Amino acid sequence: MPCSGRGVQKTVPAECGRKGNIMNRKVLLILADGFRPDALSACRHPFAQSLLEMGSYCLDTRTVYPSVTLPCHMSLFHSVSTDRHGILTNTFVPMARPVSGLCEQLAAEEKTCAFFYDWEELRDLTRPGSLAYSYYVSGNRMTHARADRMVTENALEFLEKEQPDFAFVYLGLTDHVGHSSGWMEPEYLEACRQSLDETQQLVERFREDYTIFFTADHGGHGRNHGSAEDCDMKIPLICIGPDFTPGPMDSAPNIMDLAPTITRLMGVRAASEWEGQSLV
Repeated sequence: MPCSGRGVQKTVPAECGRKGNIMNRKVLLILADGFRPDALSACRHPFAQSLLEMGSYCLDTRTVYPSVTLPCHMSLFHSVSTDRHGILTNTFVPMARPVSGLCEQLAAEEKTCAFFYDWEELRDLTRPGSLAYSYYVSGNRMTHARADRMVTENALEFLEKEQPDFAFVYLGLTDHVGHSSGWMEPEYLEACRQSLDETQQLVERFREDYTIFFTADHGGHGRNHGSAEDCDMKIPLICIGPDFTPGPMDSAPNIMDLAPTITRLMGVRAASEWEGQSLV
């Protein structure tokens, strides 16, 4: 399903999350690794259609090349291309010219950030001191299906009690099964259904308190990804909250647009080096 538009900002009253003309939302970002846009319909999860109906969405959102997990996450959180941040594989290398990331920008304005993840390499997405809370469990040691459930359970409990300003929930099962069984194979679609189970719990519990984004880092084909082909480069993006009009977007965003969108929603300045554009 192609997108036909960018998310449209709504006019909302001050009591709905603005301080004067400055937005002051809380944001929950849910990312299912390797979740292809066409898997939303193909996996036949009943919540998939509900998710689309709740938010402004684009199933032709573009990621960055190479379409590999760590490079894509670095571009998401730092809003620059892979050429700029220099991470081209799943091995972290410090940037020659550092770019302030999303969590650094938020922490500088006293916003609390929390991470929940089960792929250890994501520890390098933020600099020391920028996270108020971090929960990690090894998908390789605990099984990826169990690790995703543990990530979700911990996120539900922590957000309920502490209400951080920004929370990132990473679900790794879909990518793991894509590599082991093949993208769009029955086992992969079952993994997508579990990811939507986890997403449904988070959305239904926190929809009234948080602006919520559901997305992926890349797609996949066969048992791999990383190419510039559409099957690897297209990702879903669903934006749920009072600043987004439900329905398809007018044009395809890029994964680099997420960080400036989140900072704008939270009333925080984007870093001057960022290349993405806010969707609100």
